[in-house]
Amino acid sequence: MSAGRARLRLALLVVLLAAAAGSLLLWSPADALRSADGPWQLPLALAVYALGTLAFVPKPALNAAAGLLLGVAQGLPLAVAGTTLGAAAAFVLGRTLGRDALRPLLRTRAAAALDRRLTDRGFRSVLMLRLVPGVPFQAANYACAVSGVRPGPYLGATALGVLPGTAAYVAAGAGASSPTSAAFLVPTGLIVLLSAASGYSLWRSRRAAAAATAAAGAVTAGTAAPAPDPVPVAVGPTA
Repeated sequence: MSAGRARLRLALLVVLLAAAAGSLLLWSPADALRSADGPWQLPLALAVYALGTLAFVPKPALNAAAGLLLGVAQGLPLAVAGTTLGAAAAFVLGRTLGRDALRPLLRTRAAAALDRRLTDRGFRSVLMLRLVPGVPFQAANYACAVSGVRPGPYLGATALGVLPGTAAYVAAGAGASSPTSAAFLVPTGLIVLLSAASGYSLWRSRRAAAAATAAAGAVTAGTAAPAPDPVPVAVGPTA
């Protein structure tokens, strides 16, 4: 594909995502979930998750709303299925419209290493992206779309990896009507722990990146240091 067509597809992807985000001015995911009832409950709720993911609605907000409105028994499987569907939609759009234009960005060492890991160990790598706190859900979707990971491992690892965090938020939402009950306090405590782990993970990542940058700078400075001037040799008078 020519570079011009690749950039045109990338522009279309940006327009579609901007339109999805802008559509939130016209509708509310919580209201749409609340109105889901009868035989249309499942497809409507799944559509809310898919569009909400493309619109960059925070996943915790969707999961808590599902728990509050549908309870744990219905809300949890629906949230996991909807989250996976939203991830699938982002993956398809990213790979179809954005991959060719963004692949050249993988020439950097860090990006190339991530791409190689996702390509060679897709399921395991995606599972870690979903389980490790601090990794933005939407960013991981499009990173995987640009990489060489196959759709099957991507979707399977996503469904499994989002389960713990999704369960915590759905349970917290379901117990929100009784804020002093164990049904609310236990998942809320788990969310606090996940948030703390996310902050710690981000802090460690920044420290590691800063240390790597400093080490690379030191190596570069050492390599580029000029050679010392030769020591002049005094020549005495000849006899």
